[in-house]
Amino acid sequence: MDGVTVAVVASRTEAELIVGLLRSNGLRADVSADDAAGLDPQLQLQGVRVLVAPADETQARRLLADAGTAGPLDRAAGDHRSTRRRVATASGGRA
Repeated sequence: MDGVTVAVVASRTEAELIVGLLRSNGLRADVSADDAAGLDPQLQLQGVRVLVAPADETQARRLLADAGTAGPLDRAAGDHRSTRRRVATASGGRA
């Protein structure tokens, strides 16, 4: 997918949780990571990106802000809480 990056997280698992949240709200989202399809996780050191279709960017950013998930700027500002915990809390479920 040619998309817009709306979040950069530390692992494919975190990215997949965020993609699930976005897709469950009707948005087109995908994970982008240079980690050999998850087989070589140490390659995730550069971060794993969550991409959305350009038309869905505004709504995706709003959903992520409401869920309290960390994007690139949040991590740089020192917000180190678990994204998985925040997504699970925001969606009323478990991660």
